[in-house]
Amino acid sequence: MFLLMKYTLLYTVVLMLVALGGMFSERSGIINIALEGIMVIGGLVGVIAIQMIPDGASAFTVVLVSVTAAGIAGMLYAALLAFASINLNADQTIGGTALNMLATALAMVVAKGVNGSASAKLDYSNRAFIYDFGPLTVNVFLFIGIAVLLLSYFTLYKTRLGLRLRACGEHPQAADSVGINVYKMRYIGVLVSGVLGGIGGMAYIVPPVSSWNFEVGVSGAGFLALAVMIFGQWKPFRIFLAAVFFALFKSLANIASSTALVSLGWTQNMYNMIPFIASMIILAFTSKKSRAPKAEGIPYDKGSR
Repeated sequence: MFLLMKYTLLYTVVLMLVALGGMFSERSGIINIALEGIMVIGGLVGVIAIQMIPDGASAFTVVLVSVTAAGIAGMLYAALLAFASINLNADQTIGGTALNMLATALAMVVAKGVNGSASAKLDYSNRAFIYDFGPLTVNVFLFIGIAVLLLSYFTLYKTRLGLRLRACGEHPQAADSVGINVYKMRYIGVLVSGVLGGIGGMAYIVPPVSSWNFEVGVSGAGFLALAVMIFGQWKPFRIFLAAVFFALFKSLANIASSTALVSLGWTQNMYNMIPFIASMIILAFTSKKSRAPKAEGIPYDKGSR
């Protein structure tokens, strides 16, 4: 039971952080397919930051520096999508797909350069991120995730910034007519998406293991977060509930070998497929009721009305 709770909390936080990032981007009107790549870049820079911190540094310093580095890296990588989509009016889906493909290749090159070998596996210490509460093990990203969830709701629905962001994703021409800078709002949405995606990538890689092979990227977690965002209807607390739902399925692969599930005779790969199969089935039945922001994916032309 505690093992199931441990992995469910881990994956819930990861999926929620990344999905909330996608929510900010798409609420502003920019489709962010690049979440997978942003996670890879954020995780890579976060791990390298951990390696570079001198021995003897406090746990607080390790967490603060590495998480900040991951968030900044994700933001800078997301800025490429923002520039292509907002300034160049490029197709947002194709741009995001290209960034996903680039991220894993770039991570492999950088990881091999850091190692000075042909291996893209990086080793690090994750002790600063792990906490034991009796029989239950949690990580620092749980507390970060709770803070981000509450802050996301407050920002989106209780602040002028959130109102303007939502207006740019629904009716950008109307927003522009009352003096809102649509381009600026969309940049903010995508950059916030990058920060949360980068931190989410680090949350996926660092807590469970002390080494990571960047040849596998983040194993489709970014695409699963997109499904969480859509199933959560682009709303923070619904995204949280959707993240819990998908995290339960994803946790099965981690506990199958140590529970009664082993009697089913399924391989771990079969359990790894379950959350993606569930996402396809759920989205197939709920997609007609999904209400995405009206201007999502449509390049804004200031001259059109």
